[in-house]
Amino acid sequence: MTDIRTRPRPRTWLTVAISIVAGVALGLAVHHWKNASGASPGRLASIAEVIREVHDNYVDPRDENELIDDAISGVIKDLDPHSAFLDRRALEDLSEQTSGHFAGIGIELTNENGRVTVIAPIDDSPAALAGIRAGDVLVEVDGKPISGLPMEDVVTSLRGAPGSVVSLALMRPQRATPLTVSLERAIINVASVKSRYLESGYAYVRISQFQNETGDELTRAIETLVAEHGKLSGLVLDLRNNPGGVLQASVDVVDAFLKEGLIVYTKGRQPSADLRFTASGHDLLDGAPMVVLINKGSASASEIVAGALQDHHRAKILGHSSYGKGSVQAILPIDEEHALKLTTARYFTPSGRSIQSVGIRPDVEIPDEDGEDLVLAEAVRELSRG
Repeated sequence: MTDIRTRPRPRTWLTVAISIVAGVALGLAVHHWKNASGASPGRLASIAEVIREVHDNYVDPRDENELIDDAISGVIKDLDPHSAFLDRRALEDLSEQTSGHFAGIGIELTNENGRVTVIAPIDDSPAALAGIRAGDVLVEVDGKPISGLPMEDVVTSLRGAPGSVVSLALMRPQRATPLTVSLERAIINVASVKSRYLESGYAYVRISQFQNETGDELTRAIETLVAEHGKLSGLVLDLRNNPGGVLQASVDVVDAFLKEGLIVYTKGRQPSADLRFTASGHDLLDGAPMVVLINKGSASASEIVAGALQDHHRAKILGHSSYGKGSVQAILPIDEEHALKLTTARYFTPSGRSIQSVGIRPDVEIPDEDGEDLVLAEAVRELSRG
């Protein structure tokens, strides 16, 4: 039998603080809510009341700031896997990832129907060297199940001092038992762009992640190849296991090969989320043929590049259907130490294709079991066909 008691409740400083916050929020929101949704503004006061009750009466003491953060996280958790409430540590992590320098095991994760799933390992990282693949499902970290944990807690458990060891258990399609690997954490320095000369005037450029400077790095790489070997006859652009990154970087990469036309556009609920990006009129290859390599680990910005070049018939796409992340996240500051990473729009290829949950389908399928040499040989054959 539950013991329910009622008693007078003192008006603590927390009650006052929450009441002030709720009152200000109500004052700002009531008119919009009544006109836009018909929702009762009294529900916001209910949230403040719940926080106060938990703080005052829950059996274990809870910090009031943590309770407020938990309440905000509750609003976000059922939206989509890419929206999140970010504290100072998460903001720092996000900044490190877009700069390409951080400590960890080098793995990009997402939440797929409650399962923490690998989008892609980062090139030359401990995760990549251990053989972790796109589509692997993480089930344990250091022997502890992660089912039900917030994604930020899972990511934190994977981070740690360089040289420290973390053990992972992963489920893989067509495998009956978990795969267990032990990884030594390291400083991850992501080289966004790598390039080399192939044969017969062809070049190979690998983009492992879209960072702030990727567009400039790509331009320098191609200009260096041209300076050393003369005009290129074609290019293999490798986006396999590239989990994405900065939207503008993907636009810059497409713009390097497209003389005119739409690159990508976004559509959201607010007019500010509707954007269009177009080519500026310069093709670094001067029309030479291109092949783009993709696979299941190619996501987000990688899909923007592949989709735009495919729609404009500027490149032939080889490999496997990509991941299918076609949403745009905006970072919306809340205060000096917190922000929302919120999905505010979806992006579409120039022909109007939505990438979300569909991905980019290749023009030429390449079997999974084909090794690197076979993949590049096939890419070169496609280039030779023009």
